[in-house]
Amino acid sequence: MKKLKYELASISVFRNVLKTKTMRLFVEFLSLQEDNLQQKLNLFADFVDSLSEYNYCFSDFLRNQIFSDENNYVVSVAKGKSISSFIEKNVKKELEIFSKLTELNTEELCSALKFDGYIPQFENKKTDLVKVYFDRIKNISKYGYGIFAMSGMFHVSNDNEIVPVKSADKISIENFIGYREERKDVFDNTKALCEGKPAANILLYGDAGTGKSSTVKACANYFYDKGLRLIEIRKDQLFALPIIMGKIADNPLKFVIFIDDLSFNKNDDNFSMLKAALEGSASAKAKNAVIYATSNRRHIVKESFSDRDNGDDIHHNDTIQELTSLSDRFGMTVYFEKPNKELYLDIVHNLAKRNNINLDRSELDIQAEAFALAKGSRSPRIAEQFINRYLSKI
Repeated sequence: MKKLKYELASISVFRNVLKTKTMRLFVEFLSLQEDNLQQKLNLFADFVDSLSEYNYCFSDFLRNQIFSDENNYVVSVAKGKSISSFIEKNVKKELEIFSKLTELNTEELCSALKFDGYIPQFENKKTDLVKVYFDRIKNISKYGYGIFAMSGMFHVSNDNEIVPVKSADKISIENFIGYREERKDVFDNTKALCEGKPAANILLYGDAGTGKSSTVKACANYFYDKGLRLIEIRKDQLFALPIIMGKIADNPLKFVIFIDDLSFNKNDDNFSMLKAALEGSASAKAKNAVIYATSNRRHIVKESFSDRDNGDDIHHNDTIQELTSLSDRFGMTVYFEKPNKELYLDIVHNLAKRNNINLDRSELDIQAEAFALAKGSRSPRIAEQFINRYLSKI
């Protein structure tokens, strides 16, 4: 234990891992003298409690922290820089030290305490961190590094930091019914991006509740293992696009910048920033990223009849064209049309089957149509709401 304490103190490449709360408690526990029993037990209990986010598994914590550590070594590898042999040796030796930690248990750590009362347990799985880490390094364009190593979906904070989404949507392609051609266009384009082929920015537009946003998120989940990450950005954060693009430009992963429910007023300051990104401005576009946006409108910029009044605009026609043509700057547009009665009922039937609803087909149709009539429209979302409403009454 004393040797392990000193080895941990020598960690340099993965120094940030030692700065986490769990490792600080662990090292402090090792350092405290055994005769201070109460404080030693307090530290150990705090250490076990800190593992709660990882289901009380120390090895899972270590894997997560090591894989997501954005150290100079992994950044250099990602950028294709040459690595000196002594740095490679340091990385290997430090991973061997962390591997030793995955073999420990409560009995070994607390054997010197000579305390026969209750001591909390934690889980540990012996792991060769040298092997698994270098396997990931060989496939860094698939696994990524830093915050992108352990999550698939992110959003942008108010201070323009890229932050993992907690409880990210796990929707998959198997959840969908209908709109096969529309979704195929989005998936094929994303596949091209992941394969390093030319890929287009996409505008998904159409009626509310037709599955536009769900399609993008399912796409991100499907291609996660191929090195795709999704970063959602709000319309009012578009001014930060150059900052976000700069942060991911040298990353070996591929990215979808996702803007949900997009629309502009004619005087919106964010209009020009999105226009620059769509047109490939060097300051607002990264080669490893595409922009996917959803909108209920084909023409994203809202225009009123008063906008067509010439007023004092000398080049009035040019102004109107500028406002109405933003959607044309997307390389691909995919239209999600409101479903007709046949498609709506087909979605209802499939959802009913998935949820083991054995209602007579004709009666199911009558109730589903009545529900849609009360809602004022048909859509996949309305169909799902109907099924949920039906299940709640059973």
